[in-house]
Amino acid sequence: MFQQFVNRGEELSFLEKMYSENKPKFIVIYGRRRIGKTALMKKFIKNKPHIYFLADNRGNKQNIQEMQHFMGEFLSDSIFKKANISDWVELFDEFSKKTKGRVVIVVDEFPYLIMSNKAIPSIFQKIWDANLSSKNVYLVLLGSSIGMMETEVLGYKSPLYGRRSGQLKILPLKFKHLIEFFPDYSPEDLIKVFSITDGIPAYMLSMNPKLNFQENLKENVLNSGSFLCQEAEILLRQELREQSNYFNILKAIANSRNKYGEIVNFTELDKTLISKYLSTLILLHVIRKEFPPTQKKEARNARYVFEDNYFNFWFRFIYPNKTLIESGKKNELEDAIKDDLNVYFSQAFEKICADFISESQAAAFNKIGRWWHKDKEIDIVALNEKMKDILFVECKWKDNVNPEKILENLKEKAKYVEWNNDKRKERYAIFAKSFSKKIKNGDVLLFDLNDMKKMLWKK
Repeated sequence: MFQQFVNRGEELSFLEKMYSENKPKFIVIYGRRRIGKTALMKKFIKNKPHIYFLADNRGNKQNIQEMQHFMGEFLSDSIFKKANISDWVELFDEFSKKTKGRVVIVVDEFPYLIMSNKAIPSIFQKIWDANLSSKNVYLVLLGSSIGMMETEVLGYKSPLYGRRSGQLKILPLKFKHLIEFFPDYSPEDLIKVFSITDGIPAYMLSMNPKLNFQENLKENVLNSGSFLCQEAEILLRQELREQSNYFNILKAIANSRNKYGEIVNFTELDKTLISKYLSTLILLHVIRKEFPPTQKKEARNARYVFEDNYFNFWFRFIYPNKTLIESGKKNELEDAIKDDLNVYFSQAFEKICADFISESQAAAFNKIGRWWHKDKEIDIVALNEKMKDILFVECKWKDNVNPEKILENLKEKAKYVEWNNDKRKERYAIFAKSFSKKIKNGDVLLFDLNDMKKMLWKK
């Protein structure tokens, strides 16, 4: 049975600890849409005196009126609800005069207030400094627009900077948590689910654990009326103007045109525009810049990759095939994506393997990522800069892999990696669905899906 707050115990403990101190608190919570921020907050405020207010894009006046209504409900004061209050400072001032006990005030989707009134960060600074900071109030600002929350609320130049008592960035669940949603799935099918949902709770809940993966793919992902078929477009249209240009860039990245020049050639857009669009997509955390872990981030040979698997999947398989999806041509669609789908799963497998190394060898490595130089690539290179240890990793989304052959090729490519060459200690690891045989070598680790299953779920 699905546990509603898988891996959210730390966040709840943090919020409860802050609440138990019985002092004025100002908490900022942010993370991408559908990640479970609101569910977390509703769990926290249950059985506590609270006001929960969901802001929207109707405008400053309407949001003030609605917040006033909820405050009046909390106070059981019909006169307060009808009072002529025209600004946020006055509203919070009047409310705080009428309440005495500890109260949690939650403003969800705070960026909507900023969009309707650019002065909102300054206004809430004044509300906090002149009023709430001396009251027994637990103020929480939530936001899904990560870029706006990081700049307008948490940023050094924000009027609210330095006021917060604490902050939480809510992250996607890890691959190991998917078993809570799909208890009967094999490790292979869980990897396929993760390659689409990326650990976003709402996305996993939109799939049916009683269906097998292939049935879920057809009914709940590639079906024109399904949530996952529409979600990416809805989210991005809320955030972006000139969507066609942005979508063209994202389609390029989804199809492995990851370098700046490749994106320019694929989209045929002006270079200046592309730089601007890429910066916006990075700010929104849709994509990120990727560098080999052995080099500095100022280097020129960056690649642009998706922040999460869902957007990657959508632009690789749904966006280019919308005509087939909307016309219900499921057989043609299946034929069109079949071969590329397996390639895509192999790339998602690399990301899972990197996370697996990070967690299982947490103390061993401080940098991890894909390495490339000219025509040479290694799936994962992990570094311990203090101990001069380096781990070279290949990930094979295949059965009956011959580890000896892979290791030989991996050692050859490792010679081209320039990093502490005379001082480093080299180790190797190979991941695969299964191996044709195991080899005994202290410098190489082998992990098949059963090994990962035992280590991740200890069953």
